Amino acid sequence: MKDITVQELKQKMDNNEDFTFIDVREPVEYQQFNLGAKLIPLGQLLQNLDELESSKDKELVVHCRSGKRSATAKSMLEEKGYTQVRNLIGGVLEWIAVIK
Repeated sequence: MKDITVQELKQKMDNNEDFTFIDVREPVEYQQFNLGAKLIPLGQLLQNLDELESSKDKELVVHCRSGKRSATAKSMLEEKGYTQVRNLIGGVLEWIAVIK
């Protein structure tokens, strides 16, 4: 599925659209600044797939600091059968630069 820009994500959030939102950064990064996504660090993602089972066929947006870890997370989830995974392009850094 096509990745998502910060503008598209902001619009989805403002419209209260139904999607699953995952932050794959580390807890210390999440504490410093977060977008309100559920924190599941990349290294723990596969062990926590049960938490995402209800989102297997729904839109699932993943993000990290710059978009690299979340791109890896997107690939991992797609390999496990998740069909509508989108990576936040530019991650938190892009969000801060454009939205905040």
